[in-house]
Amino acid sequence: MSQPYVGEIRMFAGNFEPNGWLFCRGQQVQISDYDTLYALIGTTYGGDGVNTFCLPDLGARFPVHQGTLNGRSFTIGETAGVDAATVSIPQMPNHTHTPVAASAPTSPSASGAYLAGWADAPYTSAAPTVALAPQQLGPAGGSQPHENRQPYVAVSFIISLYGVFPSQT
Repeated sequence: MSQPYVGEIRMFAGNFEPNGWLFCRGQQVQISDYDTLYALIGTTYGGDGVNTFCLPDLGARFPVHQGTLNGRSFTIGETAGVDAATVSIPQMPNHTHTPVAASAPTSPSASGAYLAGWADAPYTSAAPTVALAPQQLGPAGGSQPHENRQPYVAVSFIISLYGVFPSQT
């Protein structure tokens, strides 16, 4: 394998840090220990910039290329997203709920939460003239968050501490 660039990130199938590499877990490290890497990434991922800086955190995160795509900009070091999300009413697709009723009487009047049956003419083509009681259509859902990840396989992301310092020219 060719010599890596300082700061190069690779996927690695092992569960250990190879010599000259560290896991990308967002950990804080000393500038004095990795000054070449610090010269490249600075405090992009955190740290105080005096004694410490942080490595990228790719644990439970999906990497996205920096730049602009389809009107959305991604800045190096930017993080976003959530592990679980609760869908709100404005996010739901338009839909309807149809009330159903039996033709047999269920109560003497329509004052409660039940439709009153009409034994003589249970069905009619006449247009409705009143709204049904809101209790007829109960709330749906439980406002519980749902898993918000695509299918995945876990691997290690490692960052090179040493190697060729990348040139911008």
